[in-house]
Amino acid sequence: MVTADTSTGPVLRAMGEEAVLLELASLEDVLLVHRALAASRPAGLVDLVPAARTVLAVTDVRGPALAAVGAWLLATAERALAPGVGGSTGAVDEAGRRSDTVIHVRYDGQDLAETAALLGMDADGLIAWHTAHAWTVAFSGFAPGFAYLEPEREDETIGPPLEIPRLSVPRTTVPAGSVALAGTFSGVYPRASPGGWRIIGTTDAVLWDDAVDPPALLVPGGRVRFAQVPA
Repeated sequence: MVTADTSTGPVLRAMGEEAVLLELASLEDVLLVHRALAASRPAGLVDLVPAARTVLAVTDVRGPALAAVGAWLLATAERALAPGVGGSTGAVDEAGRRSDTVIHVRYDGQDLAETAALLGMDADGLIAWHTAHAWTVAFSGFAPGFAYLEPEREDETIGPPLEIPRLSVPRTTVPAGSVALAGTFSGVYPRASPGGWRIIGTTDAVLWDDAVDPPALLVPGGRVRFAQVPA
């Protein structure tokens, strides 16, 4: 496998006998590369699993066939990240992008006022920011149906990403449907669980349903918009 410092390009690592891991420099790069990979899946590829700085390719092949998948990963990533093609200094291709999923939110969360104050604004200002732009599903994790949502940077008037600190003491139970913030991410708890994100609202949206395909409402690469409804 090829290895390199991510500051100079993607890094490829073997992960057992039937998987390879692509390491990237940023979440923005992960989103670009995952979109390109999903559009050109080779034989033998079972799944692509994006995370904050990586994309895992799970296959059902070994040996030379796995090496071929690794070469495809690296070549596709390098093309996607090339300036002027779709990389950090180029335009992102919107072709094939899924339509936005709208999540209706009652901004009645117990941490709304405190979180707004931490960010130097009032509750209405935080709500306006949260609903002002689209969010990209960067990756999934923590619990089935939980998506890490990153704000899109299409509108420069929105300003730089906000950094929201987690709660100093996590809650033992966060209700299902809680809309929350932490770091630069927003997320919706698909079921009751412990959690340390700051709750700013609630939604009736079903994030995970075993009876539908796919069971997750939000999948990596999708877009989300939050819309305020009366509390």
